[in-house]
Amino acid sequence: MIVSAESLRAAALAFPGSYEDFPFGAEISVFKVKAPSSGGAEWVGKVFALGSLEAPALSISLKCDPLLAAQLRTANPGIVPGYHLNKRHWNTVDCAVVDAGMVLDMLEDSYDLVVSGLPKKQQIALKWSADAAKD
Repeated sequence: MIVSAESLRAAALAFPGSYEDFPFGAEISVFKVKAPSSGGAEWVGKVFALGSLEAPALSISLKCDPLLAAQLRTANPGIVPGYHLNKRHWNTVDCAVVDAGMVLDMLEDSYDLVVSGLPKKQQIALKWSADAAKD
């Protein structure tokens, strides 16, 4: 089954603290997780997914553990090093080639990876825990 742009957007926005931003123009959706800054009052966004959801060929770039990123690329021709991103930490996924379930799992893994790098206070504010992320 192929994931649609609408279901991809809905899944990304369903994560606690997530929002869609357009810092590169209206054609590129950038999904970020907002968490309180170290000062506590201001919120800063950390990117966990980006792509052109309105493009005819739907693809999305997702953050990934470097070892897993390489394994996924080897095992699946629809997964390549991140386009215009740190190729060690990002994969670009062709949504017409990779099964919808796998794309959505990779999206969740990307969100969890980004949130796991936030300070504990921010994780608590998002009601996120490493144990829950492993399930």
